[in-house]
Amino acid sequence: MTAPTMTDLTLRPLGADDSIEALTALLHASYASLAAQGWNFTAVDQSIQTTRERVESGQAFVALTATGELVGTVTVAPPKRPDGRYLGDPVPECYTQADTAILAQLAVHPSCRGQGVGERLMDIAEAWALAQGYAHVALDTAVPAEALRRRYERRGYALIGDVQWAGKTYRSVLMRKALGAGARA
Repeated sequence: MTAPTMTDLTLRPLGADDSIEALTALLHASYASLAAQGWNFTAVDQSIQTTRERVESGQAFVALTATGELVGTVTVAPPKRPDGRYLGDPVPECYTQADTAILAQLAVHPSCRGQGVGERLMDIAEAWALAQGYAHVALDTAVPAEALRRRYERRGYALIGDVQWAGKTYRSVLMRKALGAGARA
């Protein structure tokens, strides 16, 4: 795959005709470098059904090349119920707050990294959350994934806690970002 230029990309909501199989394959390809470091993020090998459930829980966005090739994705979802589960685990408190959307499954195909695709996907996810009236967006990532943590910190995400997800080879940090003016208090 030739890396597309930013002007060649289309970002849009995931559509009913989009392939969940292709989205799952993108997640696997995008997270393979993290798996190689020993970090078993859910998206490393999640099933098609898990991908479907995750995108149906909120709003997924995709990045497509001019030829329609899927090269990026992100999902942003409403808060979880305090008595619910998040990928089989108890829900962290920051993921239950009524003013906080949850960002997950950020993925960019390895051939397209360094092109700003991830930043554009985060922009569209954060804009969606703000338009829905959320004051914050929260996410989690592996403690040892320092480059990812720094990336999120540069975007205004602050550390607010940590969690050990069942079956993961790492502890995760929880991060949250305040969104622009006009968000619901």
